[in-house]
Amino acid sequence: MQPTTILLLIAGYFITLMLVSYFTGKGGSNDDFFKASKQSPWYLVAFGMIGASLSGVTFISVPGWVEASQFSYFQVVLGYTLGYAVIGLVLLPLYYRLNLTSIYAYLGGRFGINSYKTGASFFLLSRVVGASFRLYLVANVLQLLVFDSMNVPFWVTVTITILLIWLYTFKSGIKTIVWTDTLQTLFMLTALGVAIYFLSSDLGLSPTGLFNFIAESDMSQIFFFEDWKSKDFFFKQFISGAFIAIVMTGLDQDMMQKNLTCRTLKDAQKNMFWFTMVLTIVNLVFLALGVLLTVYARNNGIEASKDDLFPFIATQSGLGFGIAICFILGLIAAAYSSADSALTALTTSFSIDILEIEKKYTAAKQIAIRKRIHIAASLLIILVIIGFKYIIADESVIAKLFVFAGYTYGPLLGLYAFGLFTKWNVRDKIVPAICVVAPILAYIISELTLTYLNFEFGFFILILNGLLTFLGLVSIRTQKN
Repeated sequence: MQPTTILLLIAGYFITLMLVSYFTGKGGSNDDFFKASKQSPWYLVAFGMIGASLSGVTFISVPGWVEASQFSYFQVVLGYTLGYAVIGLVLLPLYYRLNLTSIYAYLGGRFGINSYKTGASFFLLSRVVGASFRLYLVANVLQLLVFDSMNVPFWVTVTITILLIWLYTFKSGIKTIVWTDTLQTLFMLTALGVAIYFLSSDLGLSPTGLFNFIAESDMSQIFFFEDWKSKDFFFKQFISGAFIAIVMTGLDQDMMQKNLTCRTLKDAQKNMFWFTMVLTIVNLVFLALGVLLTVYARNNGIEASKDDLFPFIATQSGLGFGIAICFILGLIAAAYSSADSALTALTTSFSIDILEIEKKYTAAKQIAIRKRIHIAASLLIILVIIGFKYIIADESVIAKLFVFAGYTYGPLLGLYAFGLFTKWNVRDKIVPAICVVAPILAYIISELTLTYLNFEFGFFILILNGLLTFLGLVSIRTQKN
């Protein structure tokens, strides 16, 4: 595919998003930006959250991961279902009962201002790095496909990418994103379906034959019970998946901000139920795509692997113009469906949690401050993505993302678990120190167990980190409420 064709696709895509932004962003108030005035239809939120949860990381990394790790990732996905149930039955009722704009305000009411600021700060760190991971992956692919041939530097590619996101989110934030995420999810799932159609046709597989081909492949093993020390061991993956869902969705302002735009708690819970079902199926289909891509690459002597596998086959293997177009649109949609909401969530959390603009400023001043923070958050993400260019090696981005999440979301897991399941108070001033020390101890323990016991924590590091935070809070507990 020619670079100019890809540029035209990108331009058309963003013109569409700008139009959506124009029609949904006529208010521009902080209530629209932060909560969409609590008027979002639950089914739109559910469908849009699929794209935000998958992102460019799943779109590229999960299929590329199959050759090395088979379907082991699906053990994590099965764990998600348990985690999402906890969100729907425990966390959403709490958030709606307290009528929260930022979910971290719960920590302030439960423990105090230092705990509140600590929780919000760990979210900000997690989301800046997580969003940057996802956008780095897509920006790197666009750089290889388009901008290298035009001698455009990587930093320019990244800057343009973030600028385009800022343009359609700066006015009405989450109110616009609920609608753009729906469109982006549609593009992503269309790309997935088209890719499977072209690959199965080339391999001579009928719909029935396709199912049997995937099921009989040596790459489609899902469950791993053999080695309890391995990071792929079922119970490690399943339990980690449950906790990953709880922290990266239920304790994440980005994902919960969408849920809190629903009109009622019942609508938000319906959203979580249907979102869980569809997301589980979609992840399984992405893994099936990984089998087809790997077999196609082997049959045609293609050496691309991991995060390069899907982009190379879709755009340079000769499967046809249709799959190339759908891949580019799906890739862009996958990237921006998570990045735009992340940018909005960062703006929301910093405005409300750190600066407390709702308590300190007039409505007009709040809007002005929020707009400046939105620009600052955009610039920060640009700098972090450029930094990743010199850090990330050849490992799949999704693996790095979940390992990092284990360290940054672990303190949030410990804080919320302690708040929800005990009646103790804590010495609030010491909480920040506990939340900084816990990830450091978790890292040391994981390295020692790997060195001396050959035991890999993998994604399980999140639970260790949360447990250490919980125990640290127990050590500074005071009287019961």
